[in-house]
Amino acid sequence: MSARIIFSAIASMAVFHVSTTAFTVPLQKPAKCMGEMDRRDATMATAGFFLSSLVAVPSQAKALDLLKYEDGPRSLKYLVTETGNGSGVKPQRGQKVKTSYTLYVNGFEEDGGKKVDSSKGFLGDKPFEFMVGVSQVIKGWDLCLMDMEEGEARRLIVPSDLGYGEKGAGADIAGGATLYFDVKLNEIGKSPNLNEKQLKWLDENPL
Repeated sequence: MSARIIFSAIASMAVFHVSTTAFTVPLQKPAKCMGEMDRRDATMATAGFFLSSLVAVPSQAKALDLLKYEDGPRSLKYLVTETGNGSGVKPQRGQKVKTSYTLYVNGFEEDGGKKVDSSKGFLGDKPFEFMVGVSQVIKGWDLCLMDMEEGEARRLIVPSDLGYGEKGAGADIAGGATLYFDVKLNEIGKSPNLNEKQLKWLDENPL
């Protein structure tokens, strides 16, 4: 998948002059009752039940990990992994920001998730710059980044309706997929000097 998949190409581009974008084992019904099984069948059945019990553990662990997360707007969940500069200053709509990120599907990497995009490549980090709060990225990003300080890093769990919805994106992000991000707000640009047309667009297109 090409980089910058979080980009959302919609009408705001023209207004803001943007040129850029468990392993689960189903228990099988036994063909015969235990009394009819030979010793080998019984041993295999017991092993299968034991393995199935072990399989449930990762799912339970993920559910417990969610207790660490804060509830954001519209079912967005986040975990602050690095505090910001303490200024209390947060981005305004239409303000340029620089971010670093890695995107996973099916959970974070340690949960068996798959990395599908990142600003960090072989030659290092190439921060992604865009105008926040004007739908140049997925809505989950806009909502989260506008609540972050410069230097702050978070883990995000973005429901599909704040991501790519039922259509998905490319071969790696299926329709209805939940998105898992590591994201850092590296820099907040100067306060935006918006013209009348841009202010009107913001008024007509709330987050």
